[in-house]
Amino acid sequence: MPDNAKKSVQAVAIGSFDGLHRGHNKLIEALGDNGALIVIESPKANLTPARRREEFAKIPCFFYPLDTVKNLRGDYFIGLIKRDFPSLKRIVVGYDFKFGKDKGWDKYDLKSLFDGEIIIIPEFSFDGMGVHSSAIRRFLQDGDIYRANRLLGREYSIEAKVIAGQGIGKKELYPTLNLDITPYLAPAQGVYATRTRIGENTFCSVSFVGNRLSTDGKYSIETHVIDEQIEVAPEKLRLCFIERIRDNAQFDSLTELKAQIARDIAIAKSAGDACYLTLREDDTHARVVER
Repeated sequence: MPDNAKKSVQAVAIGSFDGLHRGHNKLIEALGDNGALIVIESPKANLTPARRREEFAKIPCFFYPLDTVKNLRGDYFIGLIKRDFPSLKRIVVGYDFKFGKDKGWDKYDLKSLFDGEIIIIPEFSFDGMGVHSSAIRRFLQDGDIYRANRLLGREYSIEAKVIAGQGIGKKELYPTLNLDITPYLAPAQGVYATRTRIGENTFCSVSFVGNRLSTDGKYSIETHVIDEQIEVAPEKLRLCFIERIRDNAQFDSLTELKAQIARDIAIAKSAGDACYLTLREDDTHARVVER
């Protein structure tokens, strides 16, 4: 966002906002009109890196690289925010907010450093769990897509660059698009029901994450778009994870592997075609809705 856009902002929420999950949405709701996010940008962000936060937040995001602010005194940091946002009247933070050099200042110090309104959002729980980016990462690393998506309030999605693969899939198995998902966090090794978005079109797909145990043993992330002929591989795509189908496994032959992939495709197609989860903010439980 251009710097002159800061002049009209009257309320900000401050944080890293990696994942833009249900808990973050509570901060956004408290902003009111003319609100924005101040994103302390860390190179460790791997759930919603870069400007994907703005996509999910649906309000302006202003990025402050962590290295430029982490050594500021707390009062200098708030002074910077007040100078950058001259119309600022409200600051919203989470219950565990800390800032300044060595995180030596916390939410209570804000009241002495800022003469406007301070709103502190308590810990938000969903399904009996505190909603935190660290919990979502843990679920993804365990392959628990269902719980990760529940805390996110949406399907976990990554933007990937399409890269060259082995070539075995198209010749002897099923054609796949091989992906580089840097800097996103990859879920646990295994096979997943997914949706693949190419341009303006979204397709049902089945995706593999892990070491190719039945061929060259190398780590890969690849997706097969079901019932579609992809004549020209796109430069990039978006992959959304719906559910985990099975563990990674080694097969004695490509014939056995192809038979298993056919079964995986049937499961993924059922998951993608029969229903989808609406994860609305006001739902007590995610609902299965017929398309």
